[in-house]
Amino acid sequence: MPPPGSFPKRLSISNAQSEQLRALVSAVVGPNPFYTKKFERSGTYKIRHLGDLADNVPFTTKTEIVEDQLANPPYGTNLTYPLDRYSRCSQTSGTTGTPLRWLDTPESWDWMLRNWLTIYAAAEVTRSDVIYFPFSFGPFLGFWTAFEAGTRLGALCLPGGGLSSAARLRAILDHNATVLCATPSYAMRLAEVAAEEKIDLTASPVKLIILAGEAGGSVPATRARLEDLWPGARVFDHHGMTEVGPVTFECPAKPGRLHVIETSYIAEIINPNTGVAALPDETGELVLTNLGRIGSPLIRYRTGDLVKSSHEHFCDCGRQDLALDGGIIGRVDDMIVVRGVNIYPTAVEEVVRGIEGVVEYSVNISNESALTEIAVSVEFAAMIDAPEQVRRLETAFERAFSLRVPVIVAEPGSLPRAEAKAKRWIRST
Repeated sequence: MPPPGSFPKRLSISNAQSEQLRALVSAVVGPNPFYTKKFERSGTYKIRHLGDLADNVPFTTKTEIVEDQLANPPYGTNLTYPLDRYSRCSQTSGTTGTPLRWLDTPESWDWMLRNWLTIYAAAEVTRSDVIYFPFSFGPFLGFWTAFEAGTRLGALCLPGGGLSSAARLRAILDHNATVLCATPSYAMRLAEVAAEEKIDLTASPVKLIILAGEAGGSVPATRARLEDLWPGARVFDHHGMTEVGPVTFECPAKPGRLHVIETSYIAEIINPNTGVAALPDETGELVLTNLGRIGSPLIRYRTGDLVKSSHEHFCDCGRQDLALDGGIIGRVDDMIVVRGVNIYPTAVEEVVRGIEGVVEYSVNISNESALTEIAVSVEFAAMIDAPEQVRRLETAFERAFSLRVPVIVAEPGSLPRAEAKAKRWIRST
């Protein structure tokens, strides 16, 4: 049985979303050339409730935004206000195509910082914490919003741009940083460098690692490996996008589950092939409408992220925001089919991180023959029996996928390390 008051609470979320959606559409149609054209083509101008969104409003795709920015450089036409209203410019990483530029007004930026404060609250970060950000502050939105939200919280926030990994580790220890914000890959890289530099992480003050940028934060084997490498630290996952802002935070009661911040987003999960709503417990593509980024909005944006909603209507943590079991499972364009088997990057990550001594890996995808084939290159830590671990890894792949996946031992230090998003899937034609 649901707890008392649950249905009114869920109805309250929907009513608030409907009200914000009506305000968004009213503000955008007319002043915003991009969405004015989209609504004109669909013939829909009035939004009364959430049902009107899926029934009458077309999807927005990344391809549309890219083409619009190429045709109307440098920022495209998805701008609701004159250019002098905007004070921030961000850019996507471009790891999956042409980078997108994104402008924000002070009001939109403030909305994103409030979302980050929601994430910090769920992670139990307080003003007494010291947060370390071990990355260079380029045009990627997530770095800036996380940092500025931390300062708004009142926590001591330390930037680590322009430093080596060893210097960043020393800074973490010197400043007694209690929170580390990083990608899963770079948190592992820091632990690798700590071993090389003879830095004992059992003495690390870090008690919380907030992960973003990669799907590994919700992969059980990756989480376990990170918590083993950083003794005493708890892993907390989160995800967002430059185009839409900070979207989810890890469920405090169920690690590996992400909650959508539904006070700020309308989330849909669709079948990526048909565009219709995915069935319960079916993996589908996440579609987002950001309700507070009026200056540069996205309405029914196909994120390309594959997710699966929880079958539970009421989460153990007491929240009723949409719950995504397994976090971000993968991306629509990353899944490959090998001899009839669907393989996602997160599934490979789970297998690899479950093998002791793996320092880094890459997945080599070949389409040279009529069939797609994959092989995995792996770097092992020193003092590891590589042949034995290769046999274990190949056996684990066979059990997971019912496929033979060749494992190649890479020379120490030969595979690339990433400060931000790692690019481990390498395609050859």
